[in-house]
Amino acid sequence: MKSLEEIELAIRELTPRELEELYEWLDEHHPQRIDARMQSDIASGRLDDAIQRALDDEAAGRIRSI
Repeated sequence: MKSLEEIELAIRELTPRELEELYEWLDEHHPQRIDARMQSDIASGRLDDAIQRALDDEAAGRIRSI
């Protein structure tokens, strides 16, 4: 079993597509907990940096449609 720290590091290293696959899996297997946590994280600003990076990537043309 991996430690929480190892899991967090692995998540940070995921590609945008892999991260989307993780979100889909979590939503399928643990929807209520993820929804509540996501709402809390958005409201508290914890996702602001990730959102800004995604917007910057889009503006710079570093993303593609799936």
